[in-house]
Amino acid sequence: MKMPLEQSKLTYRQYLRWPEGARIELIDGNVYNMTPAPSRMHQKILMALSSRFEAHLRGKTCEVYPAPFDVRLPKPGVADEDTDTVVQPDITVVCDVSKLDDRGCKGAPDLVVEIISPGSLKLDISTKKSLYESSGVKEYWIVYPSEKIVTIYTLSASGKYELLESYSVDDVIPVSIFPDFVIHANEIWA
Repeated sequence: MKMPLEQSKLTYRQYLRWPEGARIELIDGNVYNMTPAPSRMHQKILMALSSRFEAHLRGKTCEVYPAPFDVRLPKPGVADEDTDTVVQPDITVVCDVSKLDDRGCKGAPDLVVEIISPGSLKLDISTKKSLYESSGVKEYWIVYPSEKIVTIYTLSASGKYELLESYSVDDVIPVSIFPDFVIHANEIWA
């Protein structure tokens, strides 16, 4: 279940010293616990989507990373170690390779996918949606495993998310940042 933990606000510096194997995220310095492990269905969806993105991006400059993969979203003028927001989206697509380093991604990815778990609903559809929007993530997918629905938001020229569409199991899902790429939704739940 993802929930804020009671303690003082942390930075990336403290995050790096967190106990080995513990999965947490920082959002504005608040710690969110990411345990227990995701469900089997969550992991199947993660693998299906990751493999489709990886196959499409093979040989191109964009790269895809499934969780766990740290995405640091620093505020302007803040040093990397003082960043107070570090998330681990289920899937991260980065096209500006200068944002990648051995620790993950520093700056807004181009596309993020979050797969809803029972304890992550509010965090993913509210807190993280606002975070990704304000950070400049161009495309945000929210996957609802039980309902077999994918909802996609795209960043408008004004910097606000607009609902592109919600797709069900029989739909073809366009990836707006890659005009030549679609995913058949039934492949996600195969």
